[in-house]
Amino acid sequence: MPRLEPSAWSCSGAARGRSKTQLASKADEMLGNSVSSPSLTLVGHGARTSSPSSTLNGSQHLVQRSVVLFVVGAFMALVLNMLQIQRNVTLFPEEVISTLFSSAWWVPPCCGTAAAVVGLLYPCIDSHLGEPHKFKREWASVMRCIAVFVGINHASAKLDFANNVQLSLTLAALSLGLWWTFDRSRSGLGLGITIAFVATLITQFLVYNGVYQYTSPDFLYIRSWLPCIFFSGGVTVGNIGRQLAMGIPEKPHND
Repeated sequence: MPRLEPSAWSCSGAARGRSKTQLASKADEMLGNSVSSPSLTLVGHGARTSSPSSTLNGSQHLVQRSVVLFVVGAFMALVLNMLQIQRNVTLFPEEVISTLFSSAWWVPPCCGTAAAVVGLLYPCIDSHLGEPHKFKREWASVMRCIAVFVGINHASAKLDFANNVQLSLTLAALSLGLWWTFDRSRSGLGLGITIAFVATLITQFLVYNGVYQYTSPDFLYIRSWLPCIFFSGGVTVGNIGRQLAMGIPEKPHND
């Protein structure tokens, strides 16, 4: 029996050692959790505080794009409307004509607002559909698209055809060629057709109420080639809006 006492003491000492080790490990885990939880809280707080700044930057970028698109649309309306008036394609009453480029005062603001809406709508639809537009995304291509659009508008006022049907078919082919050369997206084609349809209805309403008129109307108070101009203008402004929105991350395409 005296020989068994040291072994009993050793067993009890080993058990106490194991219990101390387990308690130490549990204490370390509790300390680790207490240290990591404040860090997670700080990370979550940082994420919450960074979101308002990103939202503010996005809002500022949206306002800047809207202003640029409005200015571009108003300037193009002044130049192209002046061309139409000089060629006696559109006629305005004398009381609404101002001295600024011999154009009605309300034309540039309306066209500028429409350009801002269309230019913001194109990249928004691309992001919503998950089909980012990557075809010829460069400012040189955008400038060429603007030049072609101005040429189409110039052709509508300068070219003389035997009848309006031939002129309308020619401008329709040129407008589709502009879309195929600088866009080639289904969203661009659909939005261009929708813009042409809505703008044509608005123009017919304005002409019907005597705001202005077209010489030799052949399509419900307007010229039959006017939807082609609206279509090509929508594609052109859409490309400008897409180019301005290149800094915004786009939604990935899901097959």
